[in-house]
Amino acid sequence: MTSGARAGATKPRLVRGFVLFKWAIYSLLAANVALYATSGTPTEAIDTAAWVLLLLLFEWETGGWRLPRWSRPLLRLLRALAGLAVVWACVDYALDGERLDFLNAITWLAVVLALELELRIPAALARVHRMRRVLAWCLYTALAGFALAWWLQAGAGLDEAWLDAWDASLWLAAFVAIELNVFGLAGAAPGPGRAPTSQRAGADPS
Repeated sequence: MTSGARAGATKPRLVRGFVLFKWAIYSLLAANVALYATSGTPTEAIDTAAWVLLLLLFEWETGGWRLPRWSRPLLRLLRALAGLAVVWACVDYALDGERLDFLNAITWLAVVLALELELRIPAALARVHRMRRVLAWCLYTALAGFALAWWLQAGAGLDEAWLDAWDASLWLAAFVAIELNVFGLAGAAPGPGRAPTSQRAGADPS
């Protein structure tokens, strides 16, 4: 009886810990918008702001939140505007010859596409869901490589690389949190009538 009570008391603490971690990362990313506005280029500031908006929209869609029906068209409009801003920033990086920023931006666009597929593909297509997850983690590995490249540049004395390295690391943590929401691995109870995507797909989250 005592051990059962302890087990029951442990799980909510794990859930609360994950939620605190997730929103701490989100808050730091929101603060990065101000950092880029003062220390980065206009393209970087717009790009970061658009990604923060997309991140919050993904959080709403994967975290079991419930919003009024009238708000859905507004959210779709915000998603479209943020998406256009991200694509514009990606093109601008390419035109300016910022190779690492461009590759990083292209990879993040692929991550978003992979997440959209996870949410839109019918649950019965379990094999497709598994393939999407393998692809997603390959993309995250590439993004970790880009973050490491910025950290190495920063360590070599390139001052402007510090902010990019910090930002890239935060985004990795944020989207890992989103993936945990998608797979139902965060431990949080899904919203009423909503099962985690991994359960809907009928696949093992691991």
